[in-house]
Amino acid sequence: MPEDQYQLAVIVGSVREGRFAPVVTNWFLGQVAARTDVKLDVIDLAETPWPSVDFTSRIDAADAFVVITPEYNHAYPGPLKTAIDSVKTGWYAKPVGFVTYGGVSGGLRAAEGLRLVFAELHAVTVRESVSFHRARGEFDAAGVPRDQEGVGVAAHVLLDQLAWWAFTLRAGREARPYGG
Repeated sequence: MPEDQYQLAVIVGSVREGRFAPVVTNWFLGQVAARTDVKLDVIDLAETPWPSVDFTSRIDAADAFVVITPEYNHAYPGPLKTAIDSVKTGWYAKPVGFVTYGGVSGGLRAAEGLRLVFAELHAVTVRESVSFHRARGEFDAAGVPRDQEGVGVAAHVLLDQLAWWAFTLRAGREARPYGG
C-alpha cells in the first residue's frame, strides 16, 4: 500500500430484499472515487459470506471503515451486528465512520448504537457522519441526492476525519502493536 493511501472498507449493512442500500452506497462510492488517498474495498453483506475467513481477512486488511446502515426499529440491522461480532481484533485501533439512512431520524439512532459496539471492539468512531432523513424522498430517480451540496460537504468532512485517524492509527499500530 502506498504510504499516501489507506485501505478503506465500506461495509453495506442491509441485507433485506428491496433494500435502499444500493442507492446510498452508489452515491457514497462516488464521493470516495474523487479522493486519491483511498484504496477501496466494498463489503456488501448481502453478497459477502460471513462469518468467513474472507470477511475476517478483509476486515484485518483495512485501515478504516465506513458502515452504511439503515435504521430498523430504532437500531441497526441484526445481520450487521452478527457480521461485526464475527471478527474481534480486526477492528482494534482503527477508525469507523457512518453513512446512515432511514425515516425521521435519518438512521442516526443506528449510528449511536453502533458507536457503543465499536467502542467495545477498541475502534475509534469519528464524530462526523452523513445521514439521509426520509431517505427514499431525498434521492431523485437517477440516485442523485436532492441536496447534493449539503451531503457532499458532509461526506468530504467525514472522509477527511477518517483519513486523519486512519494514517495516525496505522502509524501507531506499526510503531507499537495494539494489544487490546
